[in-house]
Amino acid sequence: MELHIAKDPAQLSENVAAWISNYILEVLQDQERFTFVLSGGSTPKQLYALLAKAPYNQMIPWEKLHFFWGDERAVPFTDERNNARMAFDELLNKVNVNPEHIHVMRTDIEPEASAAEYAQLLQSYFSEEENTFDLVLLGMGDDGHTLSLFPGTAVVHEKKDWVKAFFLPAQDMYRITLTAPVVNNAACVVFLTTGAAKAMTLKNVIEGTFDAEKYPSQLIRPEDGELHWFVDEAAAAAMEL
Repeated sequence: MELHIAKDPAQLSENVAAWISNYILEVLQDQERFTFVLSGGSTPKQLYALLAKAPYNQMIPWEKLHFFWGDERAVPFTDERNNARMAFDELLNKVNVNPEHIHVMRTDIEPEASAAEYAQLLQSYFSEEENTFDLVLLGMGDDGHTLSLFPGTAVVHEKKDWVKAFFLPAQDMYRITLTAPVVNNAACVVFLTTGAAKAMTLKNVIEGTFDAEKYPSQLIRPEDGELHWFVDEAAAAAMEL
């Protein structure tokens, strides 16, 4: 695990944009496509806006990138809470991506059907591969959740299925999510975490005792891949550095 600390969210986004673009170019020296899992939430919004502008909109060979999502709220694409919509608005509509390489988690069908369809898609991509995704971008909530792996939910304990759908009573909605097994088989996972509200949780996730029931972000430990935490000073404030 590598920890990268930036002064503030703006500097963090700049650092991550540079790091990701270099990583993509490096990986594409050895292969023809790059598979990238996008995160929802507010933290990556600034990052996506940067990647959509110079120099990254020119540096990155967007037509070779294949996009996926880590999780989705089962709300229509037109709903502002839809993770895919945010990524389209901030990034995908602004760069030269092949539309056939964009794989949203569908919210126009039943959540369980969407999860099954997504799992089938991933199997078709990665059944012959050593790893799954080349890069998974994740966030962490104040409560220690990542993806739609929330504290105390059954999906935290999933060992086999790559994608699950479930109803989350606290939010009164269905969620569709990748599970820990498929993410832990990725070549590289990057967490983005900012803000003082996450400081104690971040400390517990990285430095504390393993308790995935309480802090699901601890589940993400790539088996043969890299794990990077990009955090700002406020989020890192409680850690023993």
